[in-house]
Amino acid sequence: MADDLKYGYKGAEPTQSFGTNTGVFDPNDINNLIADNKWTTFGQLELIETQTVSNVANVEFTSLGNYNVHFLTVNDLKVVNDNVWLQVRFYESGVLETASVYQWANQVGVGTGTFYESKTTGNGYLQFMAGANIGNSTNENGNAYCYFYNLTDSSKYSFMTHQCTSMYDTNGMDMNFGSGVMTQASAVDGIQLILNSGNIDTATLSLYGIRYS
Repeated sequence: MADDLKYGYKGAEPTQSFGTNTGVFDPNDINNLIADNKWTTFGQLELIETQTVSNVANVEFTSLGNYNVHFLTVNDLKVVNDNVWLQVRFYESGVLETASVYQWANQVGVGTGTFYESKTTGNGYLQFMAGANIGNSTNENGNAYCYFYNLTDSSKYSFMTHQCTSMYDTNGMDMNFGSGVMTQASAVDGIQLILNSGNIDTATLSLYGIRYS
């Protein structure tokens, strides 16, 4: 490999771009392509934004990029009010959708051994981090991740799947997982996360796009 040329070529170099890499690459070549955002790695996470918040009514992500799949993490969510849960709503062309166009089906499990379903065929939000609910005592917080599908595709419904765990308002542990959908085809350009009551005390949330095409 000539050290003064990228990607191991002498003379004219083939054009490199995501999905159409050409040639034989050593580790330095690959690192150069990754740095140029041209190396093909399907399914890689690309950070869009991280927000660390304190005493806010909601958290909104309004820059979604050009991805078909998004991944969201919620780390150490603490709440001001006791016995609350997190909700998700979408923006369409800058307008927050609050009509009863959301459906979900979730499974909840409580540390005491109780399991039950939470479901609806029409509500003004998607239920997220809602099991036995999140408490506001010391060490009562919540952690979660979720995937969003088709948000930026105006021809498809927007879907969500999630996995969550939290300490609830009687100092017990619960978990919940499930899926939801906004039952209308539209281009979503923002995500809002809001509690059913009171402010978010502290939390760190990160939104990623998944690059696969």
